[in-house]
Amino acid sequence: MRLLRSSPKSLAQPDLPEPTAISKKLSEALPNSVFLPRDATAFSQSMSSYWAKQECEVTPACVVRPCNDQELSTAIKILKHAYHEHTKASASGEPDGEHLFAIRSGGHSCVANAATVKGGVLIDLKSFNEVTPLDDHDESCVVIGAGCRWMDVSKVLDEIGLAVVGGRNSAVGVGGLTLGGGLSFFCPQFGLVCSNVISYDILLASGSIITASATNNSDLWRALKGGSNNFGIVTRFKVRSFPSAKIWSGFLYMHSSQAAKVIAAFNEVVGRIDSDEHAAGPIACFTYVQPLGLQAISVNLVHTKPPEKKWPACWDKSSFKSLFRLWSTCKIRTLTSATDEMNALNPPGRRQILASTTIKNDVTTLVSIHAVYQNAIDSLRSVKGLSWTLVLQPLLPVWLHKGDTNPLGLHDVNEPLVLVSFTVNWQRDEDDKKLHAATRRSIEEIERIALENGTSHQWRYLNYCASWQKPFESYGEENLRFLREVSRIYDPEGLFQKGCVGGFKLDM
Repeated sequence: MRLLRSSPKSLAQPDLPEPTAISKKLSEALPNSVFLPRDATAFSQSMSSYWAKQECEVTPACVVRPCNDQELSTAIKILKHAYHEHTKASASGEPDGEHLFAIRSGGHSCVANAATVKGGVLIDLKSFNEVTPLDDHDESCVVIGAGCRWMDVSKVLDEIGLAVVGGRNSAVGVGGLTLGGGLSFFCPQFGLVCSNVISYDILLASGSIITASATNNSDLWRALKGGSNNFGIVTRFKVRSFPSAKIWSGFLYMHSSQAAKVIAAFNEVVGRIDSDEHAAGPIACFTYVQPLGLQAISVNLVHTKPPEKKWPACWDKSSFKSLFRLWSTCKIRTLTSATDEMNALNPPGRRQILASTTIKNDVTTLVSIHAVYQNAIDSLRSVKGLSWTLVLQPLLPVWLHKGDTNPLGLHDVNEPLVLVSFTVNWQRDEDDKKLHAATRRSIEEIERIALENGTSHQWRYLNYCASWQKPFESYGEENLRFLREVSRIYDPEGLFQKGCVGGFKLDM
């Protein structure tokens, strides 16, 4: 009997889509920096390296990975021309989907179109990966490329005894975190991440690259401190740096029966923690783990200037020290080690959702919030591979009053706030709708409770918001108006409002 051998053609994958018109133009202009689906290795590297599975499943028509400012400028000029032509031709004023684009820094969002676009153009900033320490006019600073992740930054700076006000999770991208406001282990000492950026190099819709600082294009400089990607593509951040040795950090792991005591300790510590500018946290996490059928609690504690071989005084005298725990990972370590631990707790490759709200630090409200988390579990026990986590973390006035001015609308906060968020991940796409609905229902119930208790706050942290939330409205009318005015000045045709689909928009 003769064995039939499959021909290479019979083993080939299904026919790939024909390149779109805009993909062809970009390929002609940038032949070494544009990757189509047929460029299997390079294309799949971009597609498979997102944090959330949902983003991995969104396939663009092409990936543009510019090597330098000039290539990025060329790509934007081509995209703007296509956007302009289709806007003129379209009765609705909207460009064709073929000509929409998205921008990727680290790709660590759970919103499916945050950093990619179906059938459009993905601009991947991976090649903008410099980490360059400088002494600029007697001010220590670091220039960081927008394609870096925080692991790239801390690995360089740990070696030379420096740090910046940067991300707490090593896999998070520099661009998204910084443009969204940014929380850091160093917030108690220096303020938010965005409030420690000296200048931004940004590519405008015109294709020109300018620098925004306190003295040049100062309106744009302020708008970028929480305004996300609504004004152009930031290619580099110049940020303040400072001497830093190892820090003390880790998690306390506890049985779920300790919930009431953890909430009480959290409420107590948040009310007084601003007395130590090196103490970050606590971050209290309450998690239901479906595969194990159990709940657990973890609390992250950090001190950025610790004593040797013992708990820092602020944590040693806190109620957390005396709580019964199953184990602890708290120790003196490098910043890289601390941020790697954060990343390891929620690695890439799973379906994800984040949603957030803000309340005042009130123990009655916190107890009710935990009940909302708890009550949702019964309806979610059948969701395969589910991790359902309620996260509480402080947002203190002393942090918000440090560093540069910003449009977040938090300058007049004079009492401790608590960021309340759900971090949810699971395995199957068939459970997407159920988890999105449960998360939204829980957040809305928490907001209703806080409103009734007089403990609500309007602000929403953009980097933790779900797609249905409106963080810019939470900045207040005056700040939203300012952001829109700046957008009109630097992007008068609205390329980054209507042509760039990723991120939250200003609804202009």
